[in-house]
Amino acid sequence: MELTNEDFEMISRTVYDLCGILLDGNKKYLVEARLRPLMDDFACGTWNELYIKLRHGGSKKLREAVIDAITTHETLFFRDKTPFQALRYKALPELIDAKEGTKYPRRIRIWSMACSTGQEPYSIAMVLHEVLGDLTAWDIRILATDISSQSVNQASLGIYEELDLQRGMSEEYLRKYFTRVDSGWRVNDSIRALVHFEKRNILEPFTGLGLFDIVFCRNVAIYFPKEVQKDLFLRIKEVLWEESYLFTGSTEILTSFGPEFQPQHHCGTVFYRPLKTPAEV
Repeated sequence: MELTNEDFEMISRTVYDLCGILLDGNKKYLVEARLRPLMDDFACGTWNELYIKLRHGGSKKLREAVIDAITTHETLFFRDKTPFQALRYKALPELIDAKEGTKYPRRIRIWSMACSTGQEPYSIAMVLHEVLGDLTAWDIRILATDISSQSVNQASLGIYEELDLQRGMSEEYLRKYFTRVDSGWRVNDSIRALVHFEKRNILEPFTGLGLFDIVFCRNVAIYFPKEVQKDLFLRIKEVLWEESYLFTGSTEILTSFGPEFQPQHHCGTVFYRPLKTPAEV
């Protein structure tokens, strides 16, 4: 069953409405490879039938299956390394100093957006442990969100196969922060307790989340159109404390969206600080 250009246009518009991912013409192969298996699972004889079920009365299970199939789940512990070095040696020490004298000097709030299967937020939690040592005196919460129910459920288990840990995880951290289980390695409870996983579409309003000290939004916006990227980052700025930090992917350059963020260079990476308004200075 061929995916015609007309079918692709209908499906790609639907995918965009579901999760904000923009699929241009050269992603036709991706739609065929990832969605064709779902057509048998949900009794769709044609691409048009899949489109109709998604648009008109299709089950929530089908919509979630499409999101899980299309969204990229590629990730690894301490991905690209340098952002986590900047977090450890620059952002966290400065943040701790900035919080001295505030109402909540030992409260830290971090958001890992599009966390996939959990390697990023757990990496952040390990860095926090390395910097702060005994965490019992701290009020720490890492919010980890993803649009994929499958990814969130897997991440919350904190169990990884040997191959997952061979990519980015040092032997020292493996011994320190993981426990061997039958199906692989499990993140220790002291680290898992810092992270709260939640299914969330980051293109929807950030209602009721409060303010964050650090946000990781890495390699997420590259899948969105420019106007959606700008809206996303400006909304992120609204949930950042004035002394906060935003980590993006290496190709996600915020300066093109105006002077809302100040780029900072450290440890071979770039992160951003929100530009203070005159009232905040």
